[in-house]
Amino acid sequence: MLAAVVAAALGAAPAASASGGVAPHATGLLDCNGLSPSQTPARVSLACSDPRSIYEGHSTHFYDNGQYIGHDEPIIRFLSKRPGSGNDITWIERLPHDPKALPTVNEPGNDVTHWFELSIAPWFSMALCNAKSYPLNPCKPRSDSNAPRHPPTFDRGGGGSSFLEMQFYAPGFAPFADNISCDNTHWCASLHINDLECTIGFQSCNNNCIEPTNFAFIQTNGVPTGPPSPQLANAATVTPNAHTLLMNPGDRLRIHIWDARLPGGGHALETSIHDLTTGQSGFMIASAKNGFMATSIKDCSGTPFNYQPEYSTAKKANIIPWAALETNISTQFEIGHFEPCTKVLHPMPLTLGTFHDTFWQDCVSPYEATTDPDGKPNPELSDAPCYPKGFTHGGQAPPNMVAGCIQTIAQNGDLDYDGTSYWPNWPSSVKPNKWPSPFLQLAPQTRGHSYPRIQFQTNAPASEASCRPTGAGCAVPPPAGPGKFYPWWTQARVKGECVWEFGMMRNGNTFGRTAQYGQPSAYFFGNLEGPIRPNPSC
Repeated sequence: MLAAVVAAALGAAPAASASGGVAPHATGLLDCNGLSPSQTPARVSLACSDPRSIYEGHSTHFYDNGQYIGHDEPIIRFLSKRPGSGNDITWIERLPHDPKALPTVNEPGNDVTHWFELSIAPWFSMALCNAKSYPLNPCKPRSDSNAPRHPPTFDRGGGGSSFLEMQFYAPGFAPFADNISCDNTHWCASLHINDLECTIGFQSCNNNCIEPTNFAFIQTNGVPTGPPSPQLANAATVTPNAHTLLMNPGDRLRIHIWDARLPGGGHALETSIHDLTTGQSGFMIASAKNGFMATSIKDCSGTPFNYQPEYSTAKKANIIPWAALETNISTQFEIGHFEPCTKVLHPMPLTLGTFHDTFWQDCVSPYEATTDPDGKPNPELSDAPCYPKGFTHGGQAPPNMVAGCIQTIAQNGDLDYDGTSYWPNWPSSVKPNKWPSPFLQLAPQTRGHSYPRIQFQTNAPASEASCRPTGAGCAVPPPAGPGKFYPWWTQARVKGECVWEFGMMRNGNTFGRTAQYGQPSAYFFGNLEGPIRPNPSC
């Protein structure tokens, strides 16, 4: 059965364009979830934005080519009415340290863990303007006029919206093309933009390019490693090169995301990282000149495009109208992808354009929720792709630190909640012990001003079999998860600074731990949302 899924996801033919745009190549990023029937994905493990849908006037789950694609994105949403707060933001953070010991796979909740096992992609977000993305309406950059007219329950238009996730990738599980990491010792980051090719009300979508992705690493010279567009992305796009910004655990970073003025006129979104520890810097501009493209819902062709921030402010109504999360400016840890294994079984070849590798289909692990194979009582078809400990992918990467699976081919997430993310394997101290230390994030600033309000959210219940449209059975920790655990946000004073942490930290204000996520949302029943509250200080 898995072989058929892989063939459908990875075996594809090139599409043609009748609109005069750039026709998609045989390999690319037309669908972030790797499910386009017309194109082989350039990467199998993209961390995608999670859409919602509407059925008979009610919010519901989103399916891509018949496959549910939800996953788990706990966030802090930052809110402000100040002009510029929706399009110019600066973050200061310190990257975490992993334990010196290698990961272990002996006892869930008591194993040595590293960050790549906990979060596939911590990210910062922003809503972007794109008339060719859902709901396919005109969009004026940096304008609150783009807000959907009747949030939160039903979608009534608004400007065409794309979702920026400036993603970070932990060391330890390379190569990036079909894994998580750039290498075994450094963090790296990307500018990652998802569009949604569906008509208003989610009435129809182009199955060949439902969730197209523009992707580029943050580079010291600002030049993408390969074509970033959904139509032309290839193996080079998702392979770091000598100019990819590599950062060390413990480095202190300043991240700036804003609408930059381009030489010769015009604007485009720029994301930059200045490593305050090493002095190195990197940046990426989401511009037509750099190869970024908007996608046509008609035939998936691409048009060179300058992405720009959508809103002026970060008001409550200024959201990405197709996203499951009710958000614009936020910080997040995408969890629920990794499951460690004692061994992996049943190898299978993998070809992504010019990239060739082998992956394994089955995980033998004390973390497995049932003794039955995936696909029986288990809601998962498979945990693939999986890789053995020490595997170098044919010499393409340093040895993987542990055997494990990243669960992106068959269902794009840990639907039985038995992986590392859902056990108490998270940071518990500002120094690593058997678990890593946390990210230390200062509250973000917009042109020197703070965001006066915040809100905790998570869309974890959207994937829970127990969660109903009434809100019943929607909870964290996931009711069916064997670990009975879910990580939370903590605000604490560390070395004189007031910082946000994520994990199981108890050194400050935990906001009730998992109670911080609140109740099922009126916007989407699969969301939990805490109250909008004043942005606290330590």
